Amino acid sequence: MKKSLLALGLVAATFAATAQRAQNVPQAPSSVGNTTVVVPQSPILKYQVLFIGGHDSVATVNAQGQPDGKALAKQWHDFIGFTKDNTAGTQDLGWVTVNHEMIQANPKIGDGGGMTSFKVRKSGDSLVVVNQTLPDGRTGKFFNVDFNPTGATGMNCGGIQSADGRIWTAEEWFQTSNAGIFAGGNGFTDTSDFTIGTTSPAGFPGFNGSTLKRFQNLNYMTEIDPKTAKAIRKQYNWGRGGFEGGVVMSDNKTVYLGIDESPAPWIKFVANTAGDFTTGNLFAWKADGSWVQIPNNNIDSLNRMSVLAFARGAAMFNRVEWVAENNGKVYFTETGRDNLGTSFRTVANAGATVDSHWVKAIRIRHPELAAQNNDSIVRFFLAGNFRDYYGRVMVFDPATSKMDIFLEGGPFLTVGEPAAYPDKHLSNPDGLGFMKIAGKTYMVIEEDLNGTSFGRMPAGAPGVNTEAFLYDMDDPNPTVNKLKRIAVTALGAEITGMCYIEEADVILINNQHPSTSNPFPYNNSLTFALSGWSNVVASLFEQPKFEGNGFQIWPNPASRELHFNEETDVTIRDLNGRLVKEAKNTNIVDIYGIPAGTYFVTNRAGLTQKLIIQ
Repeated sequence: MKKSLLALGLVAATFAATAQRAQNVPQAPSSVGNTTVVVPQSPILKYQVLFIGGHDSVATVNAQGQPDGKALAKQWHDFIGFTKDNTAGTQDLGWVTVNHEMIQANPKIGDGGGMTSFKVRKSGDSLVVVNQTLPDGRTGKFFNVDFNPTGATGMNCGGIQSADGRIWTAEEWFQTSNAGIFAGGNGFTDTSDFTIGTTSPAGFPGFNGSTLKRFQNLNYMTEIDPKTAKAIRKQYNWGRGGFEGGVVMSDNKTVYLGIDESPAPWIKFVANTAGDFTTGNLFAWKADGSWVQIPNNNIDSLNRMSVLAFARGAAMFNRVEWVAENNGKVYFTETGRDNLGTSFRTVANAGATVDSHWVKAIRIRHPELAAQNNDSIVRFFLAGNFRDYYGRVMVFDPATSKMDIFLEGGPFLTVGEPAAYPDKHLSNPDGLGFMKIAGKTYMVIEEDLNGTSFGRMPAGAPGVNTEAFLYDMDDPNPTVNKLKRIAVTALGAEITGMCYIEEADVILINNQHPSTSNPFPYNNSLTFALSGWSNVVASLFEQPKFEGNGFQIWPNPASRELHFNEETDVTIRDLNGRLVKEAKNTNIVDIYGIPAGTYFVTNRAGLTQKLIIQ
């Protein structure tokens, strides 16, 4: 864990195998290399483990789509989608879908990657996983998504959730042969050809009857139905690539796609009819701001989408991961890579273009080159001299076709570890999303460290911990220092999959591929929930304003949480001396529910402060 956690009021969320999954977050200090999930210290927030890979069982189907008992869920949780239940009179919120970014030969649950679907309901300030019976006869809480109709998936990573709740899963494990997907018997045991449209109900207009090598049927975005836990179709006309994420824009016609390749093109699909993504055109963006069309009416062209895009002048990016929309602009993470080598030069020689953001990033990272002209910096880049250690968040404006850096990772550190690790450090942003609370919009950024070198972890840290941050989109000048930390994974894990359910005021996040030496359940991939965000998010962007010495309280007046400048025992009494609140060994207390008025707060040493509760 990064050293900055020690001073930021985060607390470890513990869990016992015999305990209920919903619980208050204990007020325990964090430490470097913590082996549990770490969340903000707050008496209002409630922490809850919802779904544990390798522990919870999922209902499965056989090759004919019939119920086939249960199996342990796959691990490596990544994307989280949410589809709202709009049924009149229901208490259920909707369906949660979780990707499994792993390759596993598993005859019971399906080879390759996978996905789990389950339904949730709000109960008090917690979520409850709902028992269901699906149309195919499966019963239980957790359901393995049936990909038999579409020919399976490999390494399900990111995905897309549209505004109307449609879900697509992505798969970034791009292989070029059946031997590659067989993976020595650890991947796909079935490497027979796949014919589109022969397995009901899956199919695709214009492509039915086309026969593909098994590996060629992977790496397409795949739409699934979370309500039935079944795949609907592979989105062949969006092209084949190492897809990570994407976004369906508010017009319900335009789709921007993130490809986790190095180099990768920036791709969009435009449907002919809103909501119908079976017909439309495919494009790649060029560095001059124009778009070049990519043929998407035949499988051969679609299998070579990136190659064709670059040959037609597409701009080059470095591992485009998650994509999200806010106020008509498109944001995406460019997660970075330590050593670009000569791959970008090779692709440029084939016709690709160099986007201007590379010149900007290199000037930030290499101030000694700031005086050189753009052409010199481009040559520096194409020679493979730029090491993109940290990555960045990008912004694209469809109205102007302008591409720019929104937030550069870092701060930049030299190869040697610094004597004092920075308070905030953003390394290799991957997951990305937005949540709107009380009329304000916050960007959520999640890390996936490429390694621990180049200052991505503090000196002496025992392993990798990754972090999730919030950024207030009302601030027009983003910097790393302005980020607010909302969660840290257990040792060894990637943090990913953020999904905000507004109706429940809850954030869902994944703790992916943690160290197996962590305590249960943090030795497994898991999906956890944090409830009560609307009551605390504003306070995250405020710092306690303590002045002078002695016992102090903040804010004052207060309405939800009261902070102290020291960890102590406190009592809160009204004007008549009646005890209304008591807390032990803490520097924060929940005052929600105490009637408005004047009170006195006394610490362990007997020092007292006057408090106004609004």
